[in-house]
Amino acid sequence: MKKFKIGNVKIQKVDPSQLDDRLLLINLYLTQGLTLFIGLIILFFQKRNPIDLLSFPKNIHFLYWGAGLAAVMFFADMLLSKFISEESMDDGGINALLFRGRPVWHIFVISAVVALCEELLFRGAIQHAFGPYWTSILFAAIHVRYLRHWIPTGWVFASSYGLGFIYLQTGTLWTPILCHFLIDLVSGLVIKFRRES
Repeated sequence: MKKFKIGNVKIQKVDPSQLDDRLLLINLYLTQGLTLFIGLIILFFQKRNPIDLLSFPKNIHFLYWGAGLAAVMFFADMLLSKFISEESMDDGGINALLFRGRPVWHIFVISAVVALCEELLFRGAIQHAFGPYWTSILFAAIHVRYLRHWIPTGWVFASSYGLGFIYLQTGTLWTPILCHFLIDLVSGLVIKFRRES
């Protein structure tokens, strides 16, 4: 049996054009599974029940907060795009690769999976321990593809802080999940249909 040496592992930057569709989806779903697993582990050590955390709210006020913040963020994004070049908001082409040729149902599924897994970890577990400010710094840092430009990094931080704020206002995790889902869904559909037309 061949011995594995940690020194032989090489980490190198991968250009998005080197990723095929299968590898991109495997990476997406593996990272979201890892995100969910870490969130559940943190909740376990916090002695909090994820089923209670995800219990559906009794009133629909969370819909107004979630959809309202999503609408505000879309409007702010449109304003930003009027004054800022597209290359300064570039994510390295990952979003275009992910959504461009994807069927609408799959964009819906990706948006739902990402929203649920990331919000359970960041708003449900991490924000409970560190508050919305430090959670938003960590959230911006893990979106590493945006870190090359300060504008998208600031935008991700502000978005995360907004998600944390609406979670605090409504007390239900479904509010940031809904907002995150709508943002990813609409963004994915815009990328898909803009590229196809």
